[in-house]
Amino acid sequence: MLATDHNLIALATTIKAWGRELGFADIRISDVDLAQQEAGFQAWLELGYHGEMDYMAAHGMKRARPAELVPGTIRAIVARMDYLPREYQGDDGQWRLREQARLGKAAATATVSLYARGRDYHKVLRSRLQQLADRIKDEIGEFGYRVFTDSAPVMEVALAQKAGLGWRGKHTLLLNREAGSFFFLGEILTDLPLPLDAPVSSHCGQCSACIDVCPTKAIVGPYRLDARRCISYLTIELKGSIPLELRPLIGNRVYGCDDCQLFCPWNKFAQPSTLGDFDVRNGLDQATLVELFGWTETQFNSRMEGSPIRRIGYQRWLRNMAVGLGNAAAADVSTQEIVAALRARIDDPSELVREHVEWALQQHGAARSDSSVLQHPQPER
Repeated sequence: MLATDHNLIALATTIKAWGRELGFADIRISDVDLAQQEAGFQAWLELGYHGEMDYMAAHGMKRARPAELVPGTIRAIVARMDYLPREYQGDDGQWRLREQARLGKAAATATVSLYARGRDYHKVLRSRLQQLADRIKDEIGEFGYRVFTDSAPVMEVALAQKAGLGWRGKHTLLLNREAGSFFFLGEILTDLPLPLDAPVSSHCGQCSACIDVCPTKAIVGPYRLDARRCISYLTIELKGSIPLELRPLIGNRVYGCDDCQLFCPWNKFAQPSTLGDFDVRNGLDQATLVELFGWTETQFNSRMEGSPIRRIGYQRWLRNMAVGLGNAAAADVSTQEIVAALRARIDDPSELVREHVEWALQQHGAARSDSSVLQHPQPER
């Protein structure tokens, strides 16, 4: 069936149509030559910007060589899936103002990154990409492929950029003129010689909004991120203590951070998902820090089942909440309920949790001159 270019063009068109039927906003096709990415990636690793994410270096340059990861690969079918909740449909961009207002003055409310409020995207994209691959197999017979969704050493943004899904913004995420950056990427690496889509030009211009707004100054220059300072890294990837100097900068962001996206002008075009998978679960768009801090481990595991949040585990969840509760003092939030919640965990079995609870209590003691907080007995080490 695939003996002619005409058949390959028709197949590519059909694949894109199937992708839309499966809930993808766009499907494009790229080659897999990422040689130009290798020097920059190596320099990033040498600067230590990956922090404790050892998996970023573990595979060496295989990340930039898809054909080494999946022998025989010559193309990447790259998919984009929007993830804003469906309730934002017809919102006329007001959701961005609400999300921005959640920060700072609304510090008693926990801020969870938008992508993590619904179902785990790994499961959603992997399942639908597999369905797409199955349709291709039903159409043409057996072919070589492998499905990926942020699950292997693949330079997803680089492939998506080559495929024409958008351009790399200065915050290092992919940007699209019609959809901003609130979307997931996934790929099917394949041996099918499908026709290529053309890349698009960059449209960031002189804008530096993402760089300027980053709370921890993790975007150290255009297109360069020091993950060790990034709030998403600190609240998700980092396993131990959050550095003291960065804790006050985290504010009430307890899982991930969307600031660089929320203030990007292109995200006025961000599109809500067509799928219910990314609708908000467990009230994570309005829950308070005290409420979430009060969850037992059983409640956490039950309520976060099927959520990307569950992978950080209960101790890191409490660690993050404690930092947010400590920062509520600087936001001039009433502390009586917060201090009571923190004191309830001052003897937590986890040293990691105790350390961050003690720090949080000190913030309220210093801010309120509350001697009862300052003199509260500390657990023995």
